[in-house]
Amino acid sequence: MNKEFKIFAAPLQGFTESAWRIAHNEIFGGVDAYFTPFIRYEKGRLRNKDKREVMPANNEGIKLIPQIMASETEEMRSLVEYLVSLGYEDIDLNMGCPFPLIANRGKGSGILSHPDKVATLLDCANTYSADGIKFSVKMRLGHISKDEWRMLLPLINDSCVSMITLHPRIGKQQYKGDVDMDAFAEFYNECRKPLVYNGDLCSVADINRVVEKFPDLYGVMIGRGLLADGALAAEYKSGSGFTQEELYAKVRRMHSIMYERYSEVIEGGDAQLLLKMKSMWEYWLPELDKKKRKAIHKANKLSVYLNEVEGLR
Repeated sequence: MNKEFKIFAAPLQGFTESAWRIAHNEIFGGVDAYFTPFIRYEKGRLRNKDKREVMPANNEGIKLIPQIMASETEEMRSLVEYLVSLGYEDIDLNMGCPFPLIANRGKGSGILSHPDKVATLLDCANTYSADGIKFSVKMRLGHISKDEWRMLLPLINDSCVSMITLHPRIGKQQYKGDVDMDAFAEFYNECRKPLVYNGDLCSVADINRVVEKFPDLYGVMIGRGLLADGALAAEYKSGSGFTQEELYAKVRRMHSIMYERYSEVIEGGDAQLLLKMKSMWEYWLPELDKKKRKAIHKANKLSVYLNEVEGLR
C-alpha cells in the first residue's frame, strides 16, 4: 500500500459526532482524518450543537476537518471566520448532501446545478488561501444530471481547493441505485487535484477494487461501511483482521466510551440517552444475531439496554 494513501471518515448527520469520533479513534484507529457532519447557519445563527461538535476540546487527539454548508458568500465567510477563530486551518465545503430539504434550497448537492454559485464560493475560498487556510470539497457528479460536474471541475481545478472527494451518484438518487464508476473514471482522468473516492465501501475488498482501478487516488472516504465495521480502516492498513470475539469486545468498549460522553451532554434524561445509543445499532455489527439485535432494539429501559449490550459476545 502507498504510504501516502489516506483513509478519511465520512460525515454522517446524527452518527459520526464527536462521541463516535473519539471512541473510534481510541478503539479502532486507522483513520487519517475525521470530517464533521456539516455545520450551517439556521435562522441566522449557529446551533449550539454544531458549536459543541467543532470545539477543539471535544475532539482532542484526532485530526478533525470541519465541514461547512453554504450557498452565499456572506454565509460562507461567517462560517469560515468562526472556524478560523477556533484554530482550524483545514475546512471542507459540502456540495454533496442529497437530502431534499437541503438540496431544494440550493445547498449541498443542490448547488451543483448552479456553476455561478459554485464559482462565487470558490472565489471566497481563494481569498483565504493567502492566510494558509486550505479548503477541500466533497461533491457528487451532479444533482439532477450526472454530467453537471463537467461545468464545475474546470472551476475547481483552477481554484485553491487542495482536495476533492467525489461520491459518484447524483443528488436525486440520494443513496439508491449503483455508484457510476464510468462517470467517476471520466472525472478521475480530468481532475488535477488530489482525488478521494467515496461511496459503498463496505469491505477491504471494496477498497482494493477501487484502488486497483484508480491507482493515482489520494485516498478513500468511508461512511456507512466504517460505521458498520469500525475495524475497516485499520484492517486495510494493517492487512490483518480481528476475530469475532475481538471485534465484539472492541465494539463494547467503543459503546462504553460513547455512552459516557453522551451521558454528559444529552438533555432529556434516560429516554433521550437510550434513543441516541440505540440509533447506532442501525449500522453496528450488521452480521449480529437477529435475536440479539431485536433484544437491543426492544429494550425500553436504559438498564435493560445496557445489560443486553454488555452480554454481546
